Amino acid sequence: MRLWEPLIRSQTVVLERYTVPRLIRDLAFIDREKYLKWYEESVENPDKFWGKHGKRIDWFKHYTKVKNTSFTGKVSIKWFEDGQTNVSYNCIDRHLKTNGDQVA
Repeated sequence: MRLWEPLIRSQTVVLERYTVPRLIRDLAFIDREKYLKWYEESVENPDKFWGKHGKRIDWFKHYTKVKNTSFTGKVSIKWFEDGQTNVSYNCIDRHLKTNGDQVA
C-alpha cells in the first residue's frame, strides 16, 4: 500500500497527497469537515476568523487590528501589527506550569 498518491504530474512539478494513518487521523484536532468550514470562514470574513484564532496564543500586548493589507502599488501585508508576542514563549514556556515535568 502506498502512503501517497500523485495529485498533479507535469514536466516540472509533482504534487503528492500523503495518506494520514487512521490512528493519527482519529486523534487529530481537525478533520476534513472542520477544515472546509474554517477555510470558508477565513475567505468570507478574514478579520473575524483570524481575530478569533489570534486569541489562541498568548500576547504581551494584545493586538487591536487583525490585518492591514494593501495590494496596490507597493504591496504591504501586516498581521496583528500592533500586538506583541513571543513565539518561543508560545511554543514552550506557557506549557511549563501544567506540563513542565513531562518529557517534550
